[in-house]
Amino acid sequence: MAEGQKWWILMLVVGSAVLLYLLAPVLTPFLIAGLLAYLGHPFVVRLEQRGLSRNSSTLTVFSVISLLLLMLPVVIIPLLERQIGVFVSNWPGYVDWIQRVALPWAQLHIGFGENTLNLELLKQAFVDHWRQVGGTAIGLVAVVSKSGLAVLEWVANLVLIPVVTFYLLRDWGDLIEHLRSLLPRAAEAKVCRVATGCDEVLGTFMRGQLSVMLALTVIYTVGLWMVGLDLAFLIGLLAGIVSFVPYLGLIVGIVVAGTASIVQVHDLSLLLFVIAVFAVGQLLEGFVLTPWLVGERIGLHPVMVIFSVMAGGQLFGFFGILLALPVSAVLVVLLRYAHDQYLDSNIYGADEAVETNVAAVSETIGEAVVGTTETTVSETPANRVE
Repeated sequence: MAEGQKWWILMLVVGSAVLLYLLAPVLTPFLIAGLLAYLGHPFVVRLEQRGLSRNSSTLTVFSVISLLLLMLPVVIIPLLERQIGVFVSNWPGYVDWIQRVALPWAQLHIGFGENTLNLELLKQAFVDHWRQVGGTAIGLVAVVSKSGLAVLEWVANLVLIPVVTFYLLRDWGDLIEHLRSLLPRAAEAKVCRVATGCDEVLGTFMRGQLSVMLALTVIYTVGLWMVGLDLAFLIGLLAGIVSFVPYLGLIVGIVVAGTASIVQVHDLSLLLFVIAVFAVGQLLEGFVLTPWLVGERIGLHPVMVIFSVMAGGQLFGFFGILLALPVSAVLVVLLRYAHDQYLDSNIYGADEAVETNVAAVSETIGEAVVGTTETTVSETPANRVE
């Protein structure tokens, strides 16, 4: 590749990054639509292979996605509202338990004084803050309802997402082929190979890992509900969401659910059952869910996952959070490819190392052949007679 071409590519990458940063608020609905289309495209292809037309396959998959997205808020929002109501109503009891049990235990074992926390003030502050949050939310809804521009923007995004999703589902294959036709002929095979690796990693994460998170949410919620925990759905949802980081869902779930169980029954009778629920969930994730739904892991280190989400949120807000892990997964593939190219390059010295090894092997073989010849000559009958 010529030096001028490299500079053009660098300018294109930098310009694209700046454009994404400037258009981040506008691109959010398009990104959501693109993610939905990416998730649904393999199912459209499967329906086409079964004999359905492209339009019929697209309409079927689009209807299923829309139905699921409409059902989730209908089911989740009432459950969350009920769980939050239970938590708020039980908050004074939680504070009383901390005052009667937790603080005396902490004072006895770690020297944490009883007068360190003013629990009555904490209890009243929580109630006042909750009332203030409710009043602020009502005021915010009133302000938003009076702002015709904000309502119009929200409605436009709500309508834009399904429209863009439908067209992307229908034309996804054509768009990929068009992009492929624009590639330089000399670089097409290499770019397609890297793009295929990126697609495999993204598919593994987007479809497999999200399915594992949903399955773990159901397992934790049902298990904690069977145990008798009041906040089963709230804790199960929290543990399922953070389970994209290995073992983080297990740790957060056991700590939060264990604390909630102790506060609820004022003893350790439920703690072993709570630990058993998360142990079963972890075993199912390791031996059933991940091998079945994910297959091989995408190769993202837990620290990289946490950093990616935080960095994406800091740089681009909610848009960056949505984009963080897919971009990180693609970067992993690109870094692996760059690593392989580096090992095969003259900079690393792979060719010289191979030549050195070949020379060493040849020299060893030569010495062995010479030694064998000398031994054979020394053992001839004439030599033995002499």
